[in-house]
Amino acid sequence: MIKSMTAFSRVQQSNDSGEIVWELKSVNHRYLEPGFKLPDDFKQIEPAIRQKLGQALKRGKLDISLRYRLSAQDVTNINLNEELVKQLRQVEQDVLKIVHEGHSLSVADILRWPGVVDESSRDFSPLHELAVSSFDEALQQLVANREREGQALQDMIASRCQQITDIVKQVQQRRPQMLEAIRQKWTSQLNDKLAQWSETADAGRLEQELVILAQKIDVEEELDRLLAHIEEVESVLQRDEAVGRRLDFLMQELNREANTLSSKSQDSETTRFAVDIKVLIEQMREQVQNIE
Repeated sequence: MIKSMTAFSRVQQSNDSGEIVWELKSVNHRYLEPGFKLPDDFKQIEPAIRQKLGQALKRGKLDISLRYRLSAQDVTNINLNEELVKQLRQVEQDVLKIVHEGHSLSVADILRWPGVVDESSRDFSPLHELAVSSFDEALQQLVANREREGQALQDMIASRCQQITDIVKQVQQRRPQMLEAIRQKWTSQLNDKLAQWSETADAGRLEQELVILAQKIDVEEELDRLLAHIEEVESVLQRDEAVGRRLDFLMQELNREANTLSSKSQDSETTRFAVDIKVLIEQMREQVQNIE
């Protein structure tokens, strides 16, 4: 199934120790590049999270953030280092006597000071387990959202492929009329040249002119390759794997054939068809950038 690289998920779970909130945001990228915003007390679960990501995703840049809140019971079990607080206040007074300016430490400043609040005895293992298990749900939600968006991209690309196929068939159907019109135009031009060259005209030169003109309008190969590339795109869309890079390559091949078709066009109608094809290819190419 086609997966988009653009998605978001949010999961919130709790247990007796507190509450966990995961937020995962994914955008397109050449490779899988996760970025973590984990609290210091949860850094140790990062390897397990990375492993789960590697198993579920192949490409995309991810912002992965975790927030937590302790239960009321755990919050009240805070041990204050009163001796350290007294030392901080004493040092503060000594500094103010020397510099005679500045602001006193606020309660928030003191609580943030290392060692003032003793949390060494707090057991984070229940929250760690909750974080790992709830991440599974957040990741599943993200993958589901990527698949849902991927289905929309698949439908859009399939629609553009059908439109290109219809245009190519129109060009093929009208080629006999186009060739006849060009043949008449060539006949007039060559007659003018023959009149200029008179009886001494070089037959080899005339042959060369005909070959050059024939090459200019020979677009059968381009039309056949366009159809072949479209068939390949439709086949790739059915694969159950990461196909974004292959689709990107096929868009380049399609664009190359469309450009050649446009450059060889000898009438305004074919030129218009070629432009329509290039517009459709560009629409697909923009969306392919988001496919895993």
